[in-house]
Amino acid sequence: MRAEMVNVVAAIEKSLGLLAKRLDYDTAPYRLEEFNAMIEDPSLWDDQERAQKLMRDRQILVDAIATYEGIRQDLSDNLEMIELGAAEDDGEVVKDAEEALKALRTTAAEKELDALLDGEADSNDTFLEINSGAGGTESCDWALMLSRMYVRWAEKKGYTVELQSETAGEEAGIKSAAYKISGHNAYGWLKSESGVHRLVRISPFDAAAKRHTSFCSVWVYPVVDDNIEIEVNPSDIRIDTYRSSGAGGQHVNTTDSAVRITHHPTGIVVTSSEKSQHQNRDIAMKALKSRLYQMELDRRNAAINEAHDNKGDAGWGNQIRSYVLQPYQMVKDLRTSYETSDTKGVLDGDLDGLMAATLAMNASGKSRADAQGE
Repeated sequence: MRAEMVNVVAAIEKSLGLLAKRLDYDTAPYRLEEFNAMIEDPSLWDDQERAQKLMRDRQILVDAIATYEGIRQDLSDNLEMIELGAAEDDGEVVKDAEEALKALRTTAAEKELDALLDGEADSNDTFLEINSGAGGTESCDWALMLSRMYVRWAEKKGYTVELQSETAGEEAGIKSAAYKISGHNAYGWLKSESGVHRLVRISPFDAAAKRHTSFCSVWVYPVVDDNIEIEVNPSDIRIDTYRSSGAGGQHVNTTDSAVRITHHPTGIVVTSSEKSQHQNRDIAMKALKSRLYQMELDRRNAAINEAHDNKGDAGWGNQIRSYVLQPYQMVKDLRTSYETSDTKGVLDGDLDGLMAATLAMNASGKSRADAQGE
C-alpha cells in the first residue's frame, strides 16, 4: 500500500479509537439492552418527561453505535478491495477504493469531533455576547469584526442567528452585541470561544498608519431548555426599561421597549432591545437563567477554567487568542498553540480548526503542542 494511504488508514483508525473510547464500545450492547428493556415497560409513559429523556438517550446510543460500526465496516471493505485489486492488477478498483478511504477519513474526523460534544449542555442553542474593551474606536471596530466572524461561522453551519441587542460605537463599530444562535451542538462548538480576543493591525483610523492592539471579550453560555430548572428570586433582580441605541435607521426604537435585568447576588446584567418590551423581558430573563446555569457549569469545570485563566493578558486577563494582521498574518490560539496564516478565512468564519483543537485538548487534557512533544 502506498505511503499516502497508510497515513489515511492510520487517521481513520485513530478516529475509530476515539469514537470507541467516548462510546465505551465494550459496554454499549449491554446498555442498549437495558434501554430496550425499560422501553418495554408498559408504565413507562406514565411519566412523560422521563420517557422522552429515555428515548432520546437510547437514540443517541443507537446512533453512536451505528456510526462506529459503519466506519469500521467501510474501512474493512475498502481495504479488502485494495488487496483484491492489487492481486488482480486492476488499477481502477484500487483507485476507487483509495478515493473511498479518503472520503471516509473526512467523515471519521467529523464524527470524531461530534463525539467530543457530549457535555451536559453541548447540544443546546447558545447565547453569544461580544463587548469592546479599552481603546475606543479601535476596540469598537474589532468588536464589529468579531460579530461578523461569528455570524458568518454560524451561517456556514446552517444555524439560525438572532440579534438580541446591540450598542453602536460613538464613531465606528459597536460597543457590544448579543446574539442567540440556534442549532444542534451550537453551544458545544462555541463554548471554547469565551475569553479575550486580541487584534494587532495597522489602524484604518490612524492617519500615521501606526500599529494598534485592540481587545474584545467574548462570552458564551447555553440556552437553558425546559429540562433544566433555574430558580430566580424576584427580589434578587432589578428590571429597567430604556430606549434602544442600535445602529440607526429603522432599528432605533422610539419608545422605551429595551429591557435590562440586573441580578444583584452575582452582578450579572443582561439586555434585549430588538423586540417588543414583553418579548425583550422574556428574552432577557432566559438569558439571565442561562448565565446562571453557565456559572454552575464553570464551577463543575473549575480545573479547566483555572488553566485557561492562568494564560491571561496583563491588562484584560483570560486572553485566549491573538489575531495578527501586521507585520505578518497569523491567528494563534494561546491555549492549544494551534495557529494558521489564513487570517482572512478565519475572519470570514472559518473557525472549525481552532474550535476543534480546543475540543480535543479539553477531552485529552493536553494541548496540541503537548501531544506533539511526547
